[in-house]
Amino acid sequence: MSTQGPAQPPASRELAQQAPHAYPVIVHRGATSGVTGSCHQLHFDENHSLLVDCGLFQGDDAQGHGDGAAIDFPIDTVKALIVTHVHIDHIGRIPQLLAAGFKGPIYCTPPSARLLPIALEDAFRLQISRDRDTLQRYLQLIAQRLVVLDYDHWHSPAEFPPGQFRLRLQRAGHILGSAYVEIALGAEPDGQRILFSGDIGAPHAPLLMPPRSPERADIMVLESTYGDRLHEGREHRRERLAALIEQALDDQGTVLIPAFSVGRTQELLYELEDIIHQAGAPERVTDTLPDGSRVDWPRLPVILDSPLASRFTQAYRELQPWWNEEARLRQQAGRKPLAFEQLIKLDSHADHQRILAHLGKTARPAIVIAGAGMCTGGRIVEYLKAMLGDPRHNVLFVGYQSPGTPGHDIQRYGPKGGYVYLDRQRFDIRAGIASIGGYSAHADQADLLRFVSEGGAWPREIRLVHGEEQAKRQLAAALGRLYREQGRPVEVVTP
Repeated sequence: MSTQGPAQPPASRELAQQAPHAYPVIVHRGATSGVTGSCHQLHFDENHSLLVDCGLFQGDDAQGHGDGAAIDFPIDTVKALIVTHVHIDHIGRIPQLLAAGFKGPIYCTPPSARLLPIALEDAFRLQISRDRDTLQRYLQLIAQRLVVLDYDHWHSPAEFPPGQFRLRLQRAGHILGSAYVEIALGAEPDGQRILFSGDIGAPHAPLLMPPRSPERADIMVLESTYGDRLHEGREHRRERLAALIEQALDDQGTVLIPAFSVGRTQELLYELEDIIHQAGAPERVTDTLPDGSRVDWPRLPVILDSPLASRFTQAYRELQPWWNEEARLRQQAGRKPLAFEQLIKLDSHADHQRILAHLGKTARPAIVIAGAGMCTGGRIVEYLKAMLGDPRHNVLFVGYQSPGTPGHDIQRYGPKGGYVYLDRQRFDIRAGIASIGGYSAHADQADLLRFVSEGGAWPREIRLVHGEEQAKRQLAAALGRLYREQGRPVEVVTP
């Protein structure tokens, strides 16, 4: 096993050093020193390349990348873009890519084609313009560029020389529509294969069909977000989530859950509906509240305070053919896992302000799900400002918090009675802080090892991306042990 240096040289210099026979060449345009900014360029020759993802840099990862959205590499050879899924750290630079002159197709799965315009509309508003006419022209352009590929089918892109390569998208189990990308070089079935994992999901995720290991890969670009740890099981995480809801009832306060608008929010709603359904017997109530009333589980409000998350949730409801069997059976039984009775959706800013003031002043338990997932902006910040200093309330993190974000600071320093800066103001943390790793949409170390090893031919080269240094280092060591135990050669690279 060998480990290369911390970064790739600039693409122009790297490609100039390549002999003609050295293609293909992979150049990593993001997610090499952290978990955001995913973007990988695969050069087939000096005139043809494609991008796999074009994501936004966030938190500390944005240092050296301006606002995190700039396209700081030449795109003259880029003929196509493949989107593995619609999270902002994988698609957030697409508006800037189009502005830089990219004119090729955008390949994705059918669910991603439904979700991507919603995500890109939000990114465009934040980065480019809020002008309605400009936005509509942009969305029309996106619609024209989208090329939908079904899972598990090979496709030969017309933008490349005939026989140069074929591509196939396979389920990644991360969010609805997520995929890993297989590239088969040449026209022969036994030609070299390159795989880009995107983000691999944990098994048994709510709503999602699980990922399957590839039949074979020669070179694998593999995410490593949780390459240094193991998740809690689904049942245990569900028990912890239920316990925190009980805590909210006991503390007569609010549970704040920062969550990404797509994926995490819908999985949380699915789990909360089941917890409330299973625990909804009329006799299961809390102690009497100060005003003499009582709150029972069937009346516990679950407040989704995010217009963007509400739009994604509606899209998820329309994508039932891509749900897993458990979720479809639940829907067929008359349950409404994404539209249950206790769910309150807030769209207007006035409704947001009203609920915020109400929860801050009254002793009424509630659950609030709001973005952004790393507390970098959005309505969750207003709740945190109002409630972090009050021990009645609890903040629950259910996803990765990138260093340099307020969410990371709250998660790290909150249990010690520390503080956090929000909009350049200091706020002491007195609310309860908890994290449930089992709700991560990312595979853990064991899942990643299974993804590599349970397919056919094991990759001879694995490039670890989309992870902090410790996660990449520990996953590299685990992969080395696995290969040695089986007597197989491998080169593990950390670009």
